[in-house]
Amino acid sequence: MFKKILIANRGEIACRVITTARRMGIATVAVYSDADARAPFVRMADEAVRIGPAPASESYLIAEKIIEVCKATGADAVHPGYGFLSERASFVEALDAAGIAFIGPPASAIAAMGDKIESKKLARAAGVNTVPGSEGAIADTAEALEWANRIGYPVMMKASAGGGGKGMRLAWNDKDVEEGFEATQREGLNSFGDERVFIEKFIEDPRHIEVQILGDQHGTILYLNERECSIQRRHQKVVEEAPSPFVTPKMRQAMGEQSVALARAVDYHSAGTVELIVSGADTTGESFYFLEMNTRLQVEHPVTEAITGIDLVEQMIRVAAGEKLAMTQDDIGIDGWAIENRVYAEDPYRGFLPSIGRLVHYQPPVEPWSDDGAANGRRGVAGVRVDDGVFEGGEVSMFYDPMIAKLVTWGETRDIAADLQVRALDAFRIEGLGHNVDFLSAIMQHPRFRAGELTTGFIAEEYPDGFDGAATSEELKRGLAAVGGIIATADADRAGRIDQQLNGSPYAPGEWTVRIAGTDYAVQLEEDAITVDGEPVAVEMEYTPGERVVEVELEEELLTLQLAPTRGGYMVTTRGAKHSLRILQTRVAPLAEHMIEKIPPDLSKLLICPMPGLLVKLHVAEGDAVQAGQPLATVEAMKMENILRAEKEATVAKINAAEGDSLAVDQVILELE
Repeated sequence: MFKKILIANRGEIACRVITTARRMGIATVAVYSDADARAPFVRMADEAVRIGPAPASESYLIAEKIIEVCKATGADAVHPGYGFLSERASFVEALDAAGIAFIGPPASAIAAMGDKIESKKLARAAGVNTVPGSEGAIADTAEALEWANRIGYPVMMKASAGGGGKGMRLAWNDKDVEEGFEATQREGLNSFGDERVFIEKFIEDPRHIEVQILGDQHGTILYLNERECSIQRRHQKVVEEAPSPFVTPKMRQAMGEQSVALARAVDYHSAGTVELIVSGADTTGESFYFLEMNTRLQVEHPVTEAITGIDLVEQMIRVAAGEKLAMTQDDIGIDGWAIENRVYAEDPYRGFLPSIGRLVHYQPPVEPWSDDGAANGRRGVAGVRVDDGVFEGGEVSMFYDPMIAKLVTWGETRDIAADLQVRALDAFRIEGLGHNVDFLSAIMQHPRFRAGELTTGFIAEEYPDGFDGAATSEELKRGLAAVGGIIATADADRAGRIDQQLNGSPYAPGEWTVRIAGTDYAVQLEEDAITVDGEPVAVEMEYTPGERVVEVELEEELLTLQLAPTRGGYMVTTRGAKHSLRILQTRVAPLAEHMIEKIPPDLSKLLICPMPGLLVKLHVAEGDAVQAGQPLATVEAMKMENILRAEKEATVAKINAAEGDSLAVDQVILELE
């Protein structure tokens, strides 16, 4: 067994690997960039070595630096995590040449599966179902148009070396191909150093299902069931679960056996994932096609660990050390249901724009996951597990992926796991930057999610106009009004206890008018009852003025409320929505109608950068006439390109930025007239 492992990664996956290595009695070495000098994984490791500036291209992506640190610290193995160097065959070859073990598959398998064009050929030869598409890389836009029309729209343009949802564009017509082909090439070149692009048929109403495989160096390859990863935004996974609500035992066996056949064709060992696209319209389950193979650990691996009890990181380490798998296919079962939500630093209320900055407050619902070695311990605390790599007071950097944490829940049934997600998300306290916790909670409560009717178009179809909070029942609004009255009374009572007030001590009234979403609720507090609009509401809670997280039992349902003081009331967040409560004494509430509202300025004549990023391309010049929907500028942020378009017909009056400029949030790029 290895004595010391270097983790060639950062963030939550570095913490995850260190946690299991520590339990196995293996020393660990962390490498870090300047941006991560104070990160939790640096403190967790037995040793930590700086390898360069913040940009990954100057630190985490330089294989030579990783190998130098291995030699300097005596590390005899490297775990790559996911991303960065995890699927770079040349890195594995360099480690082999230096006599350092790679905790992952052989370089030949990575090379074969890392090239999407070649991997499709191998899959076809191994008897795996494949999607119709181009036979090789597309040279230019003209050839892309030719292939798209031959295959038939819609088609997907993909960077050959792409992954993680990057380097992909969906095209419904010739115009989409003309606009998106070169952008796909640029993303492939910038993110993966490979500008080759291929095209394949886009399966409508698709489900994204992947099969976890695990093999050793002695010829044993197993499939550890499947994960449903259909809920995605911009081809990047948001929610994952295991097992899939769509997959039958017959489908599972067919998918698993084809995945094992593909792995065997490239002499695969270690953990890996075969991603499949499945036609949701075909209830026979026979219409599934090979998409790609990820020759590494997946972000969503904890849901598989939760239902199988198998520690995938431990198995990767043991396989790399030459051990045989201590299990057979018959040992792989399914115990319960697990769901993972990715908590991202992005603001769903502003079109999911990346949000970077300082975590002023960060408090997960349970302590970050620690490995006790027990199979059920992989389910966290009472079925709630948090894998993270951030800390309160730290920063989410523009240089890396915007993930804050992974929230994993396990239950005996799918509904129990989803209910646990809602309760845990309510208790997730994140302040200082935008995050998607409300959005995730809304998905968990959505009737279509609960019914298991999932496709990769779920988010676009259910939130076509953007996200403005989960649907809220009238009963919940009435309950929140009652809570608002209780909080206001407690605050007023505390204010009345302050000595030597000039006007005398104010009293704590028992009658309040609480406005929520334009509706006024009359709240009255009596000694033995609380009424809203004359009707009793059952509320039990303990509140001390100044608290920001409060547990409330409302009509026998337990809720966690997050409170933020506002002028004249509170912003209350619960069950996937933010509720602005304006709370006034009933005797003065009518006077609020006479307050003058401030009219916001007209910003429609300005193209404003919605997030910090790099201005990659200006599509217009001063004096150009533009039409609604026309691309004006492309901004790269969080390793993704974002096209900013004209909202109306206008003329470009002035350009305030140049290609290559680093832009701040809300910076004016150009002016229209």
